[in-house]
Amino acid sequence: MRGEAMVGRAVTLAIVLAALLVGGVLLSAVIGQLAIGPAQVIGSILRAVGIQNVLAPQDPILESTLWIVRFPRIAIAIGVGAALAVAGAVMQAIFGNPLAEPGVVGVSSGGALGAAIAIVIGVTALGSATIAVFAFVGSLLATLLVYFVARANGRTEVVTLLLTGIAVNAFAGAGLASMLFIADSGGREQIVFWQLGSLNGSSWPEAGIVVIATSIAAAAALILAKQYDLLALGERNARHLGVNVERLRIVSIVLVALLTGVAVAFCGIIAFVGLVVPHIIRMAIGPSHRPLILASAFGGAALMVYSDLLARSVVVGADLPIGLLTSLIGGPFFFFLLYRQRKRSGGWA
Repeated sequence: MRGEAMVGRAVTLAIVLAALLVGGVLLSAVIGQLAIGPAQVIGSILRAVGIQNVLAPQDPILESTLWIVRFPRIAIAIGVGAALAVAGAVMQAIFGNPLAEPGVVGVSSGGALGAAIAIVIGVTALGSATIAVFAFVGSLLATLLVYFVARANGRTEVVTLLLTGIAVNAFAGAGLASMLFIADSGGREQIVFWQLGSLNGSSWPEAGIVVIATSIAAAAALILAKQYDLLALGERNARHLGVNVERLRIVSIVLVALLTGVAVAFCGIIAFVGLVVPHIIRMAIGPSHRPLILASAFGGAALMVYSDLLARSVVVGADLPIGLLTSLIGGPFFFFLLYRQRKRSGGWA
């Protein structure tokens, strides 16, 4: 009966998240400086897939606004939100700690530092993918550093995790400040963009890279979900049940670096999505990692779509940094988690 109840909650949550995501996509396509009706949005999509209809806009300006500006931005918001939420769920699984999240422990800052280094030194060996590759390497190095420093005797203490994150964020902040100091005016603008986080200027090629990378990494995380469930029983029990714990963690670290790196490379630092979304999903449907990871992807996508909608509409004529809005949401939630952790354990260990 309990299993059936959990399945029922998972199905209900999936329907709710799908409805929220579809609603957010429609609102994001409709709302903007140029008014476009919901029927015109639907008609334009139908025409794009080969279905002629009378709803599609006849004005080429409206059509260009949808397909050159709004739809690519929506697509990259979905990809980035899903990437960060899945990265948070995977980090919490391999660390066995509910406070693990790419932004909190410095993985996002490491990716931003890698992107800033690529901008300043002007490396173009990999073409347009150079900055993304540097961001991935920065995220990977930051994740490895956190992993090896924060873990001791097979577990991760809250204090050690947070202190490691503070140290990594401080080092990355110093590196970013150094890059700002030696960069030219164009480089400074790009670095500031990565520090604040924004989806402004998104394009279809960027959205394609983010969505493809996120889909591959999320699929890999779903394949590993059963092993994450066994790891939650403890390392010793997981090993007895046939899990290669160290290999699982190494593969997971690469997945987290890929998910975080691709998000940071094109959108900058967007904190707390990977902390808030998996927790809300876990409270709703339980700790089983397969539905948790899948629902987190949809939840992160929905959160990012609505956050971006607020970022570009809350102030008329301005595009607020999306990292600011996610921090306003995630900050209070993070304090709540710290309070609950201390209340449950009787201290910070």
